[in-house]
Amino acid sequence: MPERTAVVASRIGLHARPASLVSLAAAGTGVPVTLAAHGRSVNAASILEVLSLDVSHGDVVTVASDDETAVDTLIALLERDLTED
Repeated sequence: MPERTAVVASRIGLHARPASLVSLAAAGTGVPVTLAAHGRSVNAASILEVLSLDVSHGDVVTVASDDETAVDTLIALLERDLTED
């Protein structure tokens, strides 16, 4: 299963709007995508599960999916400051 890591660029981490954008993008891929941080892995398409990871700015997260394009899509989002979009 392809997986990659990213450093979260959003100033507020994966809270509120950034978490929403990430979960919507994951759901939009049409394939299962997981997001892992702090020793836990969750369904990236679930905003509640993404929020439960309590990811802050600068934290390292891992994105995994059987679809490499889905991984690339989420990594690109995580490496941007989504509070500005």
